[in-house]
Amino acid sequence: MLWQLVLTALAIGAAYYRWSRRRLYQLKAEIPGLPNNNPIFGIALKFIGNSEGMTDPAAIELVSKTCLVKDEFTMKYFRTAIGNGSIFAPVNIWHLRRKINSPFYSLKNLNKIVPQFDTQSAIMVDLMKAEVGRGDFSIWDYITTYTFDSVGESAIGTKLNSQGNPDHYLLRAIDACTHMVAKRILQPWLHPNIVYKSLPVYKEFQKHLEGANELLEETIKNKRTEIRENKNAKKTDWSIFLDVIIESSGGMNNGYSDMELREEIMVMMVAGSDTSATGVCFTAVLLSRYPEVQERVHLELLEVFGDSDRAVTAEDLPRLKYLEAVFKESLRLYPPVPIVAREVRSDLVLPSGATLVDGTSVMINIWGAHRNPAYWGHDAEQFRPERFLDGALRHPAQFVPFSYSVRNCIGQTYAMLSAKTALANLLRRYHLLPPAGARADDLQRPLPVKFDIMMKAADGFAVRIEERKTI
Repeated sequence: MLWQLVLTALAIGAAYYRWSRRRLYQLKAEIPGLPNNNPIFGIALKFIGNSEGMTDPAAIELVSKTCLVKDEFTMKYFRTAIGNGSIFAPVNIWHLRRKINSPFYSLKNLNKIVPQFDTQSAIMVDLMKAEVGRGDFSIWDYITTYTFDSVGESAIGTKLNSQGNPDHYLLRAIDACTHMVAKRILQPWLHPNIVYKSLPVYKEFQKHLEGANELLEETIKNKRTEIRENKNAKKTDWSIFLDVIIESSGGMNNGYSDMELREEIMVMMVAGSDTSATGVCFTAVLLSRYPEVQERVHLELLEVFGDSDRAVTAEDLPRLKYLEAVFKESLRLYPPVPIVAREVRSDLVLPSGATLVDGTSVMINIWGAHRNPAYWGHDAEQFRPERFLDGALRHPAQFVPFSYSVRNCIGQTYAMLSAKTALANLLRRYHLLPPAGARADDLQRPLPVKFDIMMKAADGFAVRIEERKTI
């Protein structure tokens, strides 16, 4: 009798669960191509193991402008490392922090930082000389330390010198934490805190996180001391992010707390470094595969710089139109963040007529949108930078490597200036070649990719280089 009651209760519970989700099942039936899901994990099991493995711009525009809440499923894991930093923060926190952070990211202000990008990328190409004639190597190792040093200098006003010391503790600590967060997201059995916190990986994660936080907190403490001691002698340095957000958040007494400052610096260190590095590396690999495109870039560089070794300036960068088109085409084919997820808080009717119902999460498929032939043409899968010189795009949301609308990446101009400066110095100095032994037909195929904190090349961005001239 007891078992009958239990089975009856379970049947009633299952029926109610199904009935309460009836609108979700109706939505699934209206959207073609959705995979069958597991009754417990949904489609999460499809992300287990191998990490290699909404495309309509009108729909992307509507969802991006309407659904500002980022999907809690992934955000909560990123917050274990970064807290409520603006990219990952709930809407009520993000909205105010974006206003506070925005003065730093004005074009006028960022142009003052270009000399930092030039100096750090000059160090990068000098160090890269060791790879000339040595065969295949991972260009990632050079680009990521360049972006880390650049971001360090503009975020906290400190020369971190990770290019001279690739084992720099802050670099390795942040890198380790983000890798562990990405790995946890891909392994559903690690999602429950009661499980994760009982494992050795949690202790390792906490060790790296606490070490990074201690270094940043020491930097913040020193900055506050410096401001107090020089309050009548020194104005805010608007080329240093930390100085700007202390001032724009309300000053020493009424502004960001130390924790809030640390969270925003951590966001900049992670997003500003990894996004730029990933974009530059994909661009370098594609240029190694398409020598005719690389040659056209080099001719443009000769037009702007001649045969000189002078520094790249903010005035030079707008003239590098073809280089910018190449970088954008790389971001189109290989966006560092290929999908973003948003939560639907009230029913939303898509242009297709399907209704996203309250309580669902929706993935914006940036990868798919960037390869949608209805907007990019029959050659959408091909690397053709000229498409960004052919005129305006058909829809503003068809190219969204930095997301779209008010919750897009505030640092996209920063990333563009950093990337163009680094690529200009790299290509003035070196000729990029594909890995030795690569067959011609293989070089025309899409690059194998994997999921990390950003999407990256599975082979670590392997290239070869030859020196164009001796300096």
